[in-house]
Amino acid sequence: MCSPNPDLYLIKETFLKKTADLKRKIIICSGTGCVASGSEKVLKEFENQLKINSLEYLVDLKFEHKTDNKILVSESGCQGFCQMGPLVTIEPDGILYVKVKPDDVKNIVEQTILSNLIVEDLLYNNPSDNKKCKGHEEINFYKRQHRYVLKKCGTINPSDIDEYIAADGYSSAKKAILQMSPEEICSYITEAGLRGRGGGGFLTGKKWEFTRIEESDKKYVICNGDEGDPGAFMDRSIMEGNPHEVIEGMLIAGRAIQADEGFVYVRLEYPLAVKRIKNAVKEAEKRGLLGKNIFDSGFNFNINVMEGAGAFVCGEETALIESIQGRRGMPKPKPPFPSKSGLWEKPTVINNVETLATVPLIIRDGYKNFRNYGTKNSPGTKTFALTGHVANTGLIEVPFGTTLREIIYNIGGGITNNDGSINKNGFKAVQIGGPSGGCLTEEHLDMPLDFDSLSGIGAMIGSGGLVAMNKDTCMVQMARFFMQFTQNESCGKCVLCREGTKQMLALLDKIIDGRAVEDDLKLLEDLAGAVKTASLCGLGKSAPNPVLSMMNYFRDEYYTHVVDKKCPTKQCKSLLTPQIDALLCKGCGVCVKKCPVNAISGVRKEPFVINELLCIKCGACIDACKLNAVVGG
Repeated sequence: MCSPNPDLYLIKETFLKKTADLKRKIIICSGTGCVASGSEKVLKEFENQLKINSLEYLVDLKFEHKTDNKILVSESGCQGFCQMGPLVTIEPDGILYVKVKPDDVKNIVEQTILSNLIVEDLLYNNPSDNKKCKGHEEINFYKRQHRYVLKKCGTINPSDIDEYIAADGYSSAKKAILQMSPEEICSYITEAGLRGRGGGGFLTGKKWEFTRIEESDKKYVICNGDEGDPGAFMDRSIMEGNPHEVIEGMLIAGRAIQADEGFVYVRLEYPLAVKRIKNAVKEAEKRGLLGKNIFDSGFNFNINVMEGAGAFVCGEETALIESIQGRRGMPKPKPPFPSKSGLWEKPTVINNVETLATVPLIIRDGYKNFRNYGTKNSPGTKTFALTGHVANTGLIEVPFGTTLREIIYNIGGGITNNDGSINKNGFKAVQIGGPSGGCLTEEHLDMPLDFDSLSGIGAMIGSGGLVAMNKDTCMVQMARFFMQFTQNESCGKCVLCREGTKQMLALLDKIIDGRAVEDDLKLLEDLAGAVKTASLCGLGKSAPNPVLSMMNYFRDEYYTHVVDKKCPTKQCKSLLTPQIDALLCKGCGVCVKKCPVNAISGVRKEPFVINELLCIKCGACIDACKLNAVVGG
């Protein structure tokens, strides 16, 4: 069913009627996390078991299909609860099965599909009270969130444009194109207070307005999908789970600034996102939602999908523009800003994936409804990738103003020890905003998370990475981890970023290796300030943030490394003085074989001893001992 002027109402009503006639819908999460855990094999096994039991089923819902009393086996994008994947949802029963393996499918079909029973062993078990949870509404990870942008991710098939249209998809684009002027769209998004979700937090409507007023024969819209923060996967999941919402946001942006062409820039490491966004563009073109004379309005808009090579610096808008133009991705000085001279020196709007996916919801629901969530200066919601030492890792969405305590303890389920067990008093810190962000500690647990509150303490929302750390985490090593990342990703264009980050990394190595003196701490701070002030682009200017933030809140830990030559968390091997516990040592000799400098001596079946004068503190003996008899001093 293809039309240059699609009847969205007809498509919606036809699809809803067909789904209403279905007997059941089996939704298998097919986001990257669940695919890596084997969800594709689970899907195939569902098809196999339905055939064995002579049950009629569909895997793609087309207009010509008869759905009476049939079962639809459908893929979805990321459902968020990544560590519990593969996830399988059974509708209309409202059942969520977790960690489903192909061997479990036979049981699901025989008990749930045929006998209307629940497979108790596959339900999520709440660790705080050992209660089995039937579905999303009973699981804190889901019920404590407000899934706004992510609402359709995990419920609709990202490869089916009709299912997106049935959920009011493209109705906002139609309204913007047929009923609103470009100036009205910019004003409406400004009234909503939507701020860029990529890290900068600039008002989206203002950015559009600056581009709209420029006189030019050609303008562009760019969707920045070059998400590169370690542990961040918000934009990837939206592109995988609901690519049409991103395309619709680009359509509205194109109408707002009077552009006729757009680019989706996705990093090469996101093959599933690339596949689904390309497929979505083709589907939209077939439906007449991209191309010429959209909705018979005279408005033309085409979208190109470009794969980036995975350089973190290309997340910076001028470097991204250089990459699209076929050049090496390196930032350029501003002004001129892209709104005046961007892609091929034409006025250009650049927004990240989450920002664009929010736009259709604002047009559809109204800006006042959008402002009902969040804070006065940071309205709406924000997606976060919650990782690290927390019980429930995954993709979450909460209103701005939500506290860190709510995220860590209620949604995240609490802090874990290194062995995965819950530790009620184990919280040490959270790194927010990835390598560009800062560190939050216990004193910030009840602080509302929004753009303004975080900037006031030297941190930032960033793209939305949240890495939780327990008390066994060495903050010097964490600072080094992020500095290593930014140093590797520096494009090398400006001296302060290229050489300054290299020297900062060397100073952190001195601290970890026990070679640093007190003056090195002041030198590290001074150097960080210089890099922050004089670097050309946002990558360099924000590169010192994790170091400065962690030094600010954990200065004693840095001094212990430098002055006492000890790591309080015993994670830095060069600062450990291994000792053998005579009560635990059985004299097996494994540590003797692993010691590279023959510093361990003794008689077999008797406790061994370590010669501290010969020991080079490499930690090989600690790693080798299975009895935990060798400990760091």
